[in-house]
Amino acid sequence: MSAIINVSNLSKQYRELKAVNNISFTVNAGDIYGFLGQNGAGKSTTIRMLLTLIEPTAGNIELFGKNLYSHRKEILRQIGAVIEKPDLYKYLTAYENLSLFAKMSGATVTEKKLNDQLEQVGLSKRAHSKVKTFSQGMKQRLGIAIALIHDPQLIILDEPTNGLDPQGIADIRNLILHLSRHQGKTILVSSHLLHEIELIANRMLIIDKGEKVMEGTVAELVDPANTIVHLEVTNAREMMAWLQNSRWKAGLQAQEQNKNVILLRMNKAQVPELTTELVNAGANIMSLQPQNSLESYFLSLTTENRHVDTFTN
Repeated sequence: MSAIINVSNLSKQYRELKAVNNISFTVNAGDIYGFLGQNGAGKSTTIRMLLTLIEPTAGNIELFGKNLYSHRKEILRQIGAVIEKPDLYKYLTAYENLSLFAKMSGATVTEKKLNDQLEQVGLSKRAHSKVKTFSQGMKQRLGIAIALIHDPQLIILDEPTNGLDPQGIADIRNLILHLSRHQGKTILVSSHLLHEIELIANRMLIIDKGEKVMEGTVAELVDPANTIVHLEVTNAREMMAWLQNSRWKAGLQAQEQNKNVILLRMNKAQVPELTTELVNAGANIMSLQPQNSLESYFLSLTTENRHVDTFTN
């Protein structure tokens, strides 16, 4: 499988702030590649470097097998992007906006092509409505239509569901899936909405404070063999002592500060055995929740949410 994006040891320094610190990742042809991180993690900075909007301090970027800076114009013709909220002319109609941006991009398009593009993003019935009357979700879909008008191979979307209601989020999600499955587009989408990325991405990168912490497939990152169990008991001190001398010791992760919650990592299939042994050991269980969602995994990796008092084996 050919690599569309190949980033090596990329960094961006702003005086004392290292916004991106030595990250490397690869996006393959046909991927819906999720780029995950909390606000301020370095996602938008990385994307701006991919689009040559800012220069990296160090590192190398190749797109379509070519160096980004020595083949800039050639490469950017093959990319469509929406960075945060799209810049639109609110007193023009959707059709007029799309036509104008098509001319600016140098694309030769027919009236049918423009109408087909608006149909694809679900705006054909509002083609001749002024953009000032659009919801934020409609503006986002029009922005994506503009990004697609020159038929790019790679689409980059930076937080495309920011500020949208549930229906708007679902519309963008379905559009991304359509572009991947039916048009064969390669898509890099950044977000802090973990559940949405879990629904659409086949591969993803997690960054935290500018540093790469994990890259892999969704299946790898939410592997049931690495389930985190949140155990809440009223006799936490007693049960922690018991666990440290039991066969479950290797899976002990932490006891949350000022709470009666103990965290264990294990295969999800072992949870019934753990429950039985805890009851027999006298645990006063208030709740026992296995979690192996992407959100649980993400929160276990990012520094702002790491649990304290981690136990070592």
